[in-house]
Parts: sequence; structure tokens; C-alpha cells
Amino acid sequence: MGKLKARIGSGEAGRFDQRNTMYMRPRDPERSDERILDIGRRHYSVKRFGKAPGYTMRDWSFAMSMWYLERWWGFGNMTGNEGLLTWFPDEKERALRDRMHPGEKWEVSDPGEMSRNIKKAALFIGASLVGISKLDRRWLYSHSFHPHTHNHAPIEIPPEFQYAIVMAHEMPYELMQTSPAYGGFASTGRGYSMMAFCASSLAHYIRSLGYKAIPNGNDTALSIPLAVDAGLGELGRNGMLITERFGPRVRLSKVFTDLPLVPDKPVEFGVAEYCAACKRCAEECPAGAISLDEPTTRGPTISNNSGLYKWYINPEKCLDFWARNNGSCENCVRSCSYNKLPGKVHDAARFSIKHFPGLNPVLAKMDRIFGYGKRVKTEDVWR
Repeated sequence: MGKLKARIGSGEAGRFDQRNTMYMRPRDPERSDERILDIGRRHYSVKRFGKAPGYTMRDWSFAMSMWYLERWWGFGNMTGNEGLLTWFPDEKERALRDRMHPGEKWEVSDPGEMSRNIKKAALFIGASLVGISKLDRRWLYSHSFHPHTHNHAPIEIPPEFQYAIVMAHEMPYELMQTSPAYGGFASTGRGYSMMAFCASSLAHYIRSLGYKAIPNGNDTALSIPLAVDAGLGELGRNGMLITERFGPRVRLSKVFTDLPLVPDKPVEFGVAEYCAACKRCAEECPAGAISLDEPTTRGPTISNNSGLYKWYINPEKCLDFWARNNGSCENCVRSCSYNKLPGKVHDAARFSIKHFPGLNPVLAKMDRIFGYGKRVKTEDVWR
């Protein structure tokens, strides 16, 4: 890997406690200091709107419409085993609603054929990408943490759940280009609502076949390493999954199951080498939360799952800027060279990154010269 001393993502990391994520720490007065709690108060407070383009009440209202399914019914952004993502719904009720006899089971004689069926079903339901991995239990959270009740409990997934079906959900390109204004947050919300819809629907399909299924979003397990295991992409400098087709412009959901399946294999298409040369996301991060340095095995805060060789972001700086921005920020997605729509020129650049990494510095420079990744005005998107 040239200057990279080891494969990105290599190393060992123990199971991570959901209580230590940066979304949970500001909700945890027992363990967090005043600085972290203050970030939470500012970020999670009721919004006050002005007239700045992209930050108006109308912009926020549209963003909330995109988040509606997730915020009101999904709950995969924060908690698990609730709402649409309930693990074990009442089987008698399901049989009654679906008009099926309880206990019926579809016999799987060919796990390969079943895997193809599940992938096609996921795409029909609305997923943008789908892959399958063995459920590596290192990526399960050690404990869950409820941000409202503060309930902190061990996570135990029964051993029969052997597979993880991982789905990526595209976030709208045009809206993402407006980050850090509310259009970027709306794009993210659409991804989260699709997570809730697709994971719960695919889980329902599997249960109707007579098997068990646990749908989850950000809850229950770390999504990115499972997505890497499932062959959906590679880990980037910005701490996100980089897919070959959409770059980091995706959100991830998972379904754990005992349905017999065939796992996919991880892929490499040049992300680590390109991220080493590019650094655009770090330069565009208004919080200074993305590392400009070499990869390491130690993150800067307890919200990092240390032990793996990679670029670690600083989530405390990231969420603090969200609070100061009175919303969120997706600049690291917007500015990524992989965040482009398909086309001959863009596809040729991806081919070069994959096969001719020596040209990466030139491609990264050309990306800037041609103005890719710059912020687009919200009013231009709606015009």
C-alpha cells in the first residue's frame, strides 16, 4: 500500500459500548463532564430560525419531513429493538395480519440461490446496495444505552443468528451539495428513513419465510465494519464507508438472521491509497475533526473504537460544530471525490484510482481545479 504500513481496518478491537458514542455521551449526565453535556444541550435544543438561506424554518421543516419515518417510527438512529426495528414481534399477530399459518417454514436447499433472492428483494424494497457477511460478533455493541431512560444493558444476540445482511441507502446528491446548510441534513434524513423502511421490510420478509430476523440501524452493532465484511466498500479518511458507486453518500442498515445464506467477500478499489493522497475531507471539515496525519491505532476520545489501523475522526469536535451550526454538517461527504454521479469521466477516474494509484495526486488536484465538492446554494437547488 505504498506509504500505508498496514491494511486499513487491520488490527484488533474489542466490543464497543454504545454508551460511549458521541450521540449518547451528551445524554449521559452520570458519566459526562459539563463540556460534553453543554454540547448536547446546544445541539438537541429546540431550533430558532433566521433568514439566512438554507437555515430558515422552511429548510428545517423539509429536513424533518425527510426524517419523519425514522424519528417517529424507526428509532434506529439512537435506540434499538423499538418501533419498526423490533426484534421479535408477536408471531400470532404477524400470522393474522399476513394471513399465514403460524409455524410454516420455507425450506432452503440452496443457500446461494437464497442469497440471490434476498439481495434482489432488498433492492426491490428500496436498498441502493446490499451484501452479506458472517456476523462477526466483535462488531456488536457490548451494551445498549437508551438516551431517554438512560437504561444501560448488555447486548446478547442468540448464537443462531449467523449472518448479517447489510444494506446501503443512497442520500440525494443535490441536497447533499448544500451542506452544512439544512439541505444536507435533509439528505441524511432521507437515508435514515430508508434505513428504517428497508431493514424492517426485509426482516418481515425473512420472518414470513419462517426464520428469525433482527433489523437494526445505527443501533445494536457497528455498521461500517459489517459493511466492509459484506463487500459494500472500504473505510475512508473521513471515518465513513466509501462505496464505489456512491462514495460516502450512503447510510447503512442491517438485518441479522438465521436464514441460510452465502457471505460475500470484502473488496478493495483503491480507497486507502486515494485517501492518503487527497485529504480533501479534512481540509473541508469546519470543525477540524478529520485527521490530516497518517493512520494510527489509537483514537483521540472514548467515542473512538481504538485498536484498528485507520484514520480516526474526533467526534467531540464534530458534534460541537453541529451545535454551533444549529443543525448538522455533511461537508466530508459533499467534498469527497467519490461523491459524484455516474458518467464517463467520473467512471474513468474511479478506474484510474483502482488500477493506477500513482496518478492519485493528479486526480485529487484536478478534482479541486474543476470545482467538485464545493457548496451549492440552497436556493439554486430549489430553483
